[in-house]
Amino acid sequence: MASQLPPDLSRKIRKAGYYPAFVTDVLDIALADEHVDTHLVHLETTFDVETIRRHLSVVALTPTRLIFVHADDHGGDEEHGEQSHGIATSESVPLSAVKTVMVTHVVPDPEKYKAGSLGREVTVTIGWGAVARLDLEPATCGDPGCEADHGYTGSMTGDDLSLRISADAEGENELADALAFARFLSAATAASRV
Repeated sequence: MASQLPPDLSRKIRKAGYYPAFVTDVLDIALADEHVDTHLVHLETTFDVETIRRHLSVVALTPTRLIFVHADDHGGDEEHGEQSHGIATSESVPLSAVKTVMVTHVVPDPEKYKAGSLGREVTVTIGWGAVARLDLEPATCGDPGCEADHGYTGSMTGDDLSLRISADAEGENELADALAFARFLSAATAASRV
């Protein structure tokens, strides 16, 4: 199957170096020949006690959908056996279903912040209602001596997709790509509600 991905997206997937042919095929199937308006490719490495794991996330925005492909590898464990396995999952979300686009900026020395610099790190969180996190804690009445049970209080956070991009870890270009993607997605989701 020949991929019709934009050359820049194909180049970034190859540059990530994480099973590029496999990831490209999974993304190509999810796109179903729809045009890609913008994209974000994010490679992350995590460290367990005995294992180093890589994860690749590719987010593509079409005129009608948000496509998310996540790939990682498994193997050498009870669940997957000794042979390594690459696992990639794609999710297709109508733009009209995207509820939130949250962008968290981290800036060092905020008292010295210069307009337009936007810091060295950004986290892009996209919510469409498939996954939510519930954080609970015991409720109090404010009286430090009170021993009554006041139940619980908490918050629920949409957490479908969250990607942290750091200029120091991934590079300036990747940070700029993340900011451009977040801006485009914010505009596209606003337009899909009109």
